Parts: sequence; C-alpha cells; structure tokens
Amino acid sequence: MKLILKYLPVTILCLVLSFSTYSQRDVSKETIGTPYCGIQYGLNWTGEDLADRYGLTNALGAFAGYKTKRNFIFGLDGNYLFGNDIRIDGVLDNLRDEQGNITNSSGGPAIVLLFNRGFHVNGSIGKVFPILSPNPNSGIMVQLSAGYLWHRLRVETQEDDVPQLQGDYRKGYDRLTIGVNTAQFIGYSFMADQGIYNFYAGFYCQQGFTRNQRSEFWDKPNEVVSQDLRLELMYGFRVGWLIPIYKRQPKDYYFN
Repeated sequence: MKLILKYLPVTILCLVLSFSTYSQRDVSKETIGTPYCGIQYGLNWTGEDLADRYGLTNALGAFAGYKTKRNFIFGLDGNYLFGNDIRIDGVLDNLRDEQGNITNSSGGPAIVLLFNRGFHVNGSIGKVFPILSPNPNSGIMVQLSAGYLWHRLRVETQEDDVPQLQGDYRKGYDRLTIGVNTAQFIGYSFMADQGIYNFYAGFYCQQGFTRNQRSEFWDKPNEVVSQDLRLELMYGFRVGWLIPIYKRQPKDYYFN
C-alpha cells in the first residue's frame, strides 16, 4: 500500500494536467508522441509453485511512460499485490491448543488472520497496432515486461497481543520470497479523440523466478526449507486508465 500512496500524488498531478491540455492535439488524424501516466487493476489466478501458497490475487498499481509517434510504448509500473485466498496447510497449527485456538497474552483465544501481500516493479516495452481502431493511436496492444518481485504471508493479530507472532517470531511464518519476474500483455488500448476516456484492457501473464528468503519455517521444524529456484505464475485480466499529457501547441497572435 505504501507503494501506491507514493505514486498517487504523481497520478493526481498528471490527471490535472491532462484536463487542461487534452484538446491540444488532433488524435483522430495523427499518430502522436506523448508522456502518460495512470492507474491499473488486475485480477490474477496463480500457477506452479505460487499456487501451493496462494489463490486468487489482486494487483493495484500505478504506471508512467512515453508513447512515441510510431506507437511504441516505454513504461515503468509498480503494483501492490493482495488477497486472502491462503493455501498453506496448517501454517499456525503448532500454536493452537486442543480446541484449535491460539492463546493471547491474557489467556483468551486470539483472532489471527492470514493474507497474501507483495509487490512488483517492472520496466516494459510495448506497441499499439491500429487495428479495429477509431484513430491511429488506438488498437491492439502487446507488451513485454521484466522486473522485481517480492511477496510474503501477512499474519495479522488484530487487537490481540500474541507474543509468538510478534517481532522476529513472525518471520518464521511469513514465507518471504524475492526474485525477478517477466510478464506479457495483449489487449486493446483506446485513446479518445477528445476527453479523458483513455484506457486499456486485456489478458496478462507473469512468470516469477524467486527463492525463499527464510532458512526455516517454524511450523515445519523438521523440514529443510528449499532454496531452489521457484517458478511462480500469475495470469488473468488487467484494466488501466491512461492519462496522456499533451504538450501545449504554440498560440498564434494577430495584431491590427
């Protein structure tokens, strides 16, 4: 979430600029080069090693880049990953009593919640092909990306004080995993002739090449934590709101 808040002021600034400058180019007739920024959301299913830990995962992010006059797009995006579909069996069973409760510091049952959390930051290159498009700046878009991937299991104790899940103790359960990722996107990008109705939508697939960052899992003390390379897949749909920032055209002045 901190990553999203970091990008939010930039996105708002770009939005304000786009409101004041969008009418300065004839998008319907010419292929334009312009900086742009925006926000995006993805709904992802998981595969391979990632599916052993998490299921359906959301991605909310911000991006910035530049579209050339030849419809190439160079960009940078950051996305916050979150979900509550946890598939790790018995991750806190070693802390539960015979009734299945985890005891807080007051001796009562604690409320403990588990979430999937992470982020990835990517650089990308893409191209818009003006097919089935109302203007030369819209059409089928393909994109290739590569970057940094980080995710972990978030253990949340709400208002309860649970010493076994505080500080460094929590690290024995969080499954912290870090690595690199590649990604592909194919969809449709629409840039309006006028106004702010600029968007893209399509199918997204990501491959993560990661390793466990913890040397032991405290819920499985007798198992050796693998340090082998993990293959983690996410695939699904992504939509984004584009905010192009057109340079103002010089004004002509006439004198009597």
